[in-house]
Amino acid sequence: MKKLLLLLFLSATICTSFAQSVDLRRKITVTGNAETEVTPDIIYFSISLKEYLNGKNKVGISTLESQLQKAVTAAGIAKADFTINNLSSYNYVPEKKKNADFLASKQYRLKLKDLNKVNQILDAVDDKGIQSTGIDGYDYSGIEALKSELKLKALKAAQAKATFLLNGIGEKLGGAIDIQEINNEPMQQPVFRAMMMKTSSADVATEPDIDFKKIKLNYQIQAVFEIVK
Repeated sequence: MKKLLLLLFLSATICTSFAQSVDLRRKITVTGNAETEVTPDIIYFSISLKEYLNGKNKVGISTLESQLQKAVTAAGIAKADFTINNLSSYNYVPEKKKNADFLASKQYRLKLKDLNKVNQILDAVDDKGIQSTGIDGYDYSGIEALKSELKLKALKAAQAKATFLLNGIGEKLGGAIDIQEINNEPMQQPVFRAMMMKTSSADVATEPDIDFKKIKLNYQIQAVFEIVK
């Protein structure tokens, strides 16, 4: 008899625990979406300098770099926005020692808000020492705040959708049970109709004609709401 009572008690306890673990609330699952496009306001510009021979004399990297640094400062660009991007050839000391005609190169990166400053900078640097230039990337300064705003809009869109659907069948929307972020924000790359490029054999740079595609941000939020009476 005691064994039977214990068995019944255990069975009742298991059933109660199982019932408590099963969510019997009525729910609706919806997805909200929010997107926007912004024009990049930060441009990363790369400049590659290379030593060259002027007759028997070599115009070294240190001379070209000094010209570039002065030009960058004159253009009002912060020191933190002017960085070295690549040192591979410049640091290859054994080759420089073996071959007196070895021409080292060095690459730099500028963070700009005004692309028109590029011409001002390049005009102050020896043309023959500029190996190449180009757009290295781009960004939008207020992108983090924009992301937060879009996430909230997507969640509100999901709530509005759930409310609309339930009103159509005479039901009422309750509180959120679960919220999941679906991140989908492709970064559009710029399209170049013509690339600004200088080489040691060209004395004149081609004016840049750049058509930037806007940065497109897209956020989706999946939300589960309770259906209440």
